[in-house]
Amino acid sequence: MRMKKLASLFMIGFFVVSLFGCNNPQQSGTTEKTVVVYTSVDQVFSEKIFQLFEQQTGIKVKAVYDIEASKSVGLANRLVAEKGQPQADVFWNGEILQTLDLKAKDVLAKADISAANELPESFRDKDGQWFGFGGRARVLIVNTSKISLDKCPKTIEELATNANVKNSGIAYPVFGTTATQAAALYSYWGDSKANAYYTSLKNAGIQVVEGNSVVKDFVSQGKLYYGMTDSDDALGEMEKNKDLQIILLDQGADEMGTMVTPNTVAQIKGAPHPEQADAFMEFLLSKAAEQAMVDDGWIHIPVHQGVTAAKALNADNIKIMPIDFTKAYTKLEISKNDMTKIFVK
Repeated sequence: MRMKKLASLFMIGFFVVSLFGCNNPQQSGTTEKTVVVYTSVDQVFSEKIFQLFEQQTGIKVKAVYDIEASKSVGLANRLVAEKGQPQADVFWNGEILQTLDLKAKDVLAKADISAANELPESFRDKDGQWFGFGGRARVLIVNTSKISLDKCPKTIEELATNANVKNSGIAYPVFGTTATQAAALYSYWGDSKANAYYTSLKNAGIQVVEGNSVVKDFVSQGKLYYGMTDSDDALGEMEKNKDLQIILLDQGADEMGTMVTPNTVAQIKGAPHPEQADAFMEFLLSKAAEQAMVDDGWIHIPVHQGVTAAKALNADNIKIMPIDFTKAYTKLEISKNDMTKIFVK
């Protein structure tokens, strides 16, 4: 793993040198260049990418992070509030629907990013206002000291009917990837079935907590037998607790597959430092940067050809839920309103 990370760093260095040349603006005596990045990505992961970018380009990253409970929602609201007098150059989001919402609210600018040409077409906005790259899976994290794997749900619908539902948990489905999953189910199943499903979860007594990290903490501590969380939270906790295992839901031939949430990045309309914003986006969307994020444990399902997927998740064999994120975005408000009525006291 150490050699793989070193190889990734070398690849990033080669990419950036070829892109920007050898001149470091700090060494040439010019004013220090900066880029302001708002990010919902956990600091433990995003800070390393910022440091690599700074080391290779001499451009200083001023990062603004958000708290676990609100994640991309809080930052999106801030970006809307700053519209007309933007403080941020780039929004790096750990999910996608809030990014689509910012586009709809005319917060994002068109960006011409050459690295985006290597992305699948479905990960490139037709107007060039956002770009998607590798993501994380929604998984069931299980404490095997509390329950055996064969007694756990195997599909997302079984979450509501399993005999141990009162000992299971989810994060409030009005924020972050949990809200994205709700909107995706609304677009996949239709409003009526999705509403009935979440109502059944509530009525069955599933425990609803403040965030995905709380879900994995409670499972690790034995307060919950199992719970839905993101693969980065689950895999990180598994390194510390050998009783934990992951189940990928809906992997059967007639089942819908596991949801994968992509990262997205976008330039802010009227960004104070547009050139530095382009430079950061070129860096973030590069194949080498994606491999570094896979190696570090943030990305588990890469989109660049040739990037090695996360082996701990057996990602090469995942059946992925087919999601039209543009359609899911149209369901975001109705799903959030329903989730608030169902779960928020």
